[in-house]
Amino acid sequence: MRLHHVQVACPPGGEDAARRFYAAALGMTEVEKPVALRGRGGVWFRGYDDSGGVSAEIHVGVEEPFAPARKAHPALLVDDLDATAERLRAAGFEVDDSQRGTFPPYQRLHTRDPHGNRVEILAEH
Repeated sequence: MRLHHVQVACPPGGEDAARRFYAAALGMTEVEKPVALRGRGGVWFRGYDDSGGVSAEIHVGVEEPFAPARKAHPALLVDDLDATAERLRAAGFEVDDSQRGTFPPYQRLHTRDPHGNRVEILAEH
C-alpha cells in the first residue's frame, strides 16, 4: 500500500491563495484536475523526486462551509528544512520551529497554508 494524495480544504475562491503557498512558497507543481472534477473547484499539486517520480501530492478542495484543519495535517519531507523555512517566511507565511528536534531522526517545522490548514515540513537530520 502507498499513499496517493492528501486533501486539504479551502473556501470558495481560495485557489489562488493555495497556489501562492503550495506552488510558489513550497515549490510544488500545479497539475490539471481531471475534466470530470474541474467543476468542483480546487487545485492539485505534486512534488517530484530527483528521478521525476511523484513524491507527494496535495489536493486542495473547495469546502463550504469551510473550516481549516487545525490539528490534522499533511507532512512533507524536504531536503533542506532551512531553505524551505526561508521561502515560507519570504512569502509571508509564519513558521513555527518550536518542535524542531522533537521527532528524531527528523528536524521539523509547522506552518499554515493561507486558509489556516496546518502543514508539517520535515527533513532528515
